[in-house]
Amino acid sequence: MLLERARVQVADVGQGVFDFGIEPSPRVSRLLRPRAGGDDGLFTACEAPIEQVRVGTPRVVATSSRLLFDVLTGVYDDLGFAAVGDVTFRDLVISRIVEPTSIMDTGRVLTDLGQRPVNERTMRRCLGRVQHRGYRDQVAKVCFNRASTHGDVSLCLYDVTTLYFEAEKEDEGKDGLRKVGYSKERRVDPQIVVGLLVDRFGFPLEIGCYEGNRAETATIIPIVKQFQERHALSDMVVVADAGMLSSTNLKDLDEAGFRFIVGSRVIKAPKDL
Repeated sequence: MLLERARVQVADVGQGVFDFGIEPSPRVSRLLRPRAGGDDGLFTACEAPIEQVRVGTPRVVATSSRLLFDVLTGVYDDLGFAAVGDVTFRDLVISRIVEPTSIMDTGRVLTDLGQRPVNERTMRRCLGRVQHRGYRDQVAKVCFNRASTHGDVSLCLYDVTTLYFEAEKEDEGKDGLRKVGYSKERRVDPQIVVGLLVDRFGFPLEIGCYEGNRAETATIIPIVKQFQERHALSDMVVVADAGMLSSTNLKDLDEAGFRFIVGSRVIKAPKDL
């Protein structure tokens, strides 16, 4: 209410402007008609004073970070994500990069970027399409093509993180995703576990989302096997810290035909090693 009151005050043309005499107010005069003939001059003689109209003080009516939106759109298209063919999905991705916020506040972010946002229901339907039409698979294929043509995928790095939700209760049932578990931020809120596989340059290749109470060691094998089956790979080196690579995981990776590099402290290594 106070902001709206301030806008009314600023928009009031009758509030007056201080005349400091520094910059003269611009004026507009009527056009002079060309002289019909003769060589006395280009214009007719003006016996009466020229009518001048004082121009009002300019005001900024809107601002936007359109350049930022255009740059991010160019990167989005250059990476090949336009193959998804969903403009609303693209806008949601860009707004999430600029300012991670709720779905209800995304319209404000897009407006600040100079984009005309769709309504909230359309955004939520887009999130449904992401699941039903397999956007994750399409994006994964694009990422793999990008990484394989601009580098190599012979060595991949894996790590996990947790994302918490400001919810009072966790999801019920065995199929619930938001669960209370070990939090890297030492929180007790319901959370999910996100695993990410990247190439040696940090470019994302495969992502997975798991229940918040799942152990980190139980996420690496599904991600790696999913990546292997999707792209029919037979040889790859997986790098991870010791917290992810348990003895069971090392055995599973070896049986799958992968090589691995374990990051750990020297004092934890076996003596014979």
